[in-house]
Amino acid sequence: MNLLLFLIVIGASFIVVRVGAVAFQLTGLEWSLAKFQALSCFTGTGFTTRESELITASPQRRRIASILIILGHAGLVTLIATFANSLRPSTLLPQFTIPFLHLVFPSYLLPWINLTIIIIAVYTIYKVLLHSRPGKGFTTFVQRKIISKKVINPVSFEELMVATGGYGVSQIDVCKMSPVLDKTLLEADLRRRGVTVLVIERNGQVFPNPLADTRIMLGDRLICFGKLQDIRDSVCVVQGPSA
Repeated sequence: MNLLLFLIVIGASFIVVRVGAVAFQLTGLEWSLAKFQALSCFTGTGFTTRESELITASPQRRRIASILIILGHAGLVTLIATFANSLRPSTLLPQFTIPFLHLVFPSYLLPWINLTIIIIAVYTIYKVLLHSRPGKGFTTFVQRKIISKKVINPVSFEELMVATGGYGVSQIDVCKMSPVLDKTLLEADLRRRGVTVLVIERNGQVFPNPLADTRIMLGDRLICFGKLQDIRDSVCVVQGPSA
């Protein structure tokens, strides 16, 4: 019973971390970073000062992180208790018989059998949920559910790098209500707000270090440097799903 409960909690933990990673991605984090942050919050490890700014700078991410931390602490306690009980010979029968094979194992081997089952089960769950077609389908399903239920407001930018003080490089799409839409870079006057446009991507074409008379069009993807909050407010104040 303890072994079964342990495996159920392990499976649930993988699912919670994956859901958290999807939620973080919808707030604008790059996928690999979203997975790392979700795992860090759930296990309470892996944070650095610079990476923690990605979480603390956004109310949505703080809420996601709080839920993951609470569930992580509860799950860790349950895992430790059930794992320890799974390896206690005194809680097991004197001997263990494998059905149909007529093999009998003495009780002192049962903890090792349980440990082997745990390792195989954890590896299988890891492969199925994270590195298989069903796992990818589950991720897509979770993403659609989160968006449809409006649990998270998706954003149309991707934070690529963060420096101290909230500065970093962000990739953000120009939306319909953007204050810079149909303006040239000179007219948008982003530099006055501390935002520098490094690259404009348009219809598969890349325009590095664009000139001041370059006009910003709907659907353009801007790669900017500056304070992340200023970039969001200056380029796309209405946040929505990326194309």
